[in-house]
Amino acid sequence: MSGDDRQNEEDRQSELARAHKERQAKRAAEQTGNARRNTFIGAGVAVVLVAGGIFAATTLVNRDAVPEPVAADSSASPSASASTGVLPDPSPSPTRTGPVSCTYKRDDTVPNKFVGLPPKKPNMKWKKMTIALNQGTVVVDLMTDAAPCAINSINFLSKKKFYDDMKCHRLVTPDVSGVHMLQCGDPQAKADGKNPTDGQGTAGYVYGDENIDIPLGKGVVFMTQPGEAAGQNNSQFAFSLSDENLQIGAGYSVIGMVSEGMDTLLGLAKSGQDLIVNEADITGDGGTTAPKNPVIIKKITFS
Repeated sequence: MSGDDRQNEEDRQSELARAHKERQAKRAAEQTGNARRNTFIGAGVAVVLVAGGIFAATTLVNRDAVPEPVAADSSASPSASASTGVLPDPSPSPTRTGPVSCTYKRDDTVPNKFVGLPPKKPNMKWKKMTIALNQGTVVVDLMTDAAPCAINSINFLSKKKFYDDMKCHRLVTPDVSGVHMLQCGDPQAKADGKNPTDGQGTAGYVYGDENIDIPLGKGVVFMTQPGEAAGQNNSQFAFSLSDENLQIGAGYSVIGMVSEGMDTLLGLAKSGQDLIVNEADITGDGGTTAPKNPVIIKKITFS
């Protein structure tokens, strides 16, 4: 490809990204604040366009607005070294005054597939989570001491086969949305670019925040929830695929770091050309892009 051809291609990609962001802004402007609050559930770390600039929706979160119902001490979570792609040192363990107890609250206000509530007592011995995808295997080194209730939830759901054969509904690249991540865990998602409610589905319950001090650098795996909420974690989680996500800061429950399979995740999409734009998406900026080559969770196991 000649230099002129490369420049033309770069210009075309920039124009596609600009046009997509303008469509997002137009859809967002047509919705009321309450409607966006209700439909944003599960969209996770979407970005909002303001005066031509991008800022993370997480900056709207008031983390003191909802009390945390879990006993885990997030203040003692590992220090962040997420930008290196290396798991932060999890020692020393959080100081506890007694056994960890998790609280899960039933929530049927959004589309969901309810298979029961996880047990209150988490298994504190889990070290790794292995996610078998149709395109390869990803291994996550877990921060069980810092995020026991989130990990307990995913483990419970995996035993119920909740995640089996589930499509990951949202893949975004920096040229499209300013962030770079893969999001999974919506049991209702079709990931076909047509279903307007992709990104809303949950397991029918919510739980509190843990381990929220780690920025979302490359390799971080975290639970998603509505951008302006706290304590609303559910079945959805996301992989941060680039340090460009550090602009989002912290504030989401981090469960671990990818230790194997990062190449698989990075190979899912090189640009917006590899994505399906969901023009019918009712949130305007959450779940709008799905991978053209479907990403399907075959099974999740713990060890």
